[in-house]
Amino acid sequence: MTDTAAEEDKDPDIELFVKAGSDGESIGNCPFSQRLFMILWLKGVVFNVTTVDLKRKPADLHNLAPGTRPPFLTFQGEVLTDVNKIEEYLEEMLAPPKYPKLAAKYRQSNTAGNDIFAKFSTYVKNTRPDKHRTLEKSLDKALAQLDDYLTTPLPDEAQTVKSTRKYLDGEELTLADCNLLPKLHVVKVVAKKYRNYDMPSVFTGLWRYLSNAYSRDEFSSTCASDLEIELAYKDVAKRLGK
Repeated sequence: MTDTAAEEDKDPDIELFVKAGSDGESIGNCPFSQRLFMILWLKGVVFNVTTVDLKRKPADLHNLAPGTRPPFLTFQGEVLTDVNKIEEYLEEMLAPPKYPKLAAKYRQSNTAGNDIFAKFSTYVKNTRPDKHRTLEKSLDKALAQLDDYLTTPLPDEAQTVKSTRKYLDGEELTLADCNLLPKLHVVKVVAKKYRNYDMPSVFTGLWRYLSNAYSRDEFSSTCASDLEIELAYKDVAKRLGK
């Protein structure tokens, strides 16, 4: 192999900077950090991950990306800080035939479940008992819409009455899953801890989706620990008043 061919075959130099947990070293609660972590893992590229302790942000990081909070990324020395733009950039730069394409085939897969996190946030931040049930129903409704999407066959599954696909867009994880799954995981952990809320078992499509996702290292190994997620919401999830 010539030197040029060897150079071309080499993975680009990539470092992902993510939010550190309470110990300053482990992975902290940050769905955006996890989203990029999953994308890079699914691309099959070699990359480094550095956790950034926001309480003691090192000077060299401050110089690298002044005023920026993780996640951010360096790609061949270039600093990238906008999560959506990083996703587009990685999809463009890490392309077939060497790296898999991760974009969803169906546009609707990118928006499925996109209001769940907002409904969840309002629900856990609420302190008024009289509003509790209404906000819980609103979260249920958003989850029901996602469940409906996951059980409705995609155009290429037209022969089936009910979809049994593994993920949002089919049998493989896509960028749509990298965006939604980290948020769904936070909803599941935090709502249980602070509101004793479980996602309804009747949402079989949703539970199948989560079960398939947890069986994949690209998702389960990039999740912050439940304790870290609970800690992150300790002051946000206010107690319901009497």
